[in-house]
Amino acid sequence: MSRRRRATKRKIEPDQKYNSVVLTKFINRVMLDGKKSLAIKIVYGALDEFSKKVQAEDALMAFEQAMENAMPTLEVKSRRIGGATYQVPIEISPERRQSMAMKWIITNARQKAGRNMIDGLAMELSDCFNNQGSTIKKKDDTHRMAEANKAFAHYKW
Repeated sequence: MSRRRRATKRKIEPDQKYNSVVLTKFINRVMLDGKKSLAIKIVYGALDEFSKKVQAEDALMAFEQAMENAMPTLEVKSRRIGGATYQVPIEISPERRQSMAMKWIITNARQKAGRNMIDGLAMELSDCFNNQGSTIKKKDDTHRMAEANKAFAHYKW
């Protein structure tokens, strides 16, 4: 981590099918070993299947709603004060909220046993759209942890 200045944010081009920067970031998260064309096939296939499952005419709007449902608002950070370590609840920046939601969705889609990635991703997105599933449970656990430690909120800086 540089001590001189903050790292500059790279400009990400929107994807070719839906013209969405968020979807491009999602595709880049799904990508393994630099195989972007395979990641694009996986994400677009999963979006088509997901929009059929939730009967949405606009797959991008349904995807954004599923992402919004999966995004946490609070998290806990460890702060060491006087020999004791406290779990201090803090609000999350919008970029980090989006990043955490993407990471959780993709991780839980990969963990679906006996399914290919397209089916697993479509199932996980539909679960997030309906406010259920393992990604939503992870978000609720994060919020519950922050709520339980709100007595230490005065330690945040």
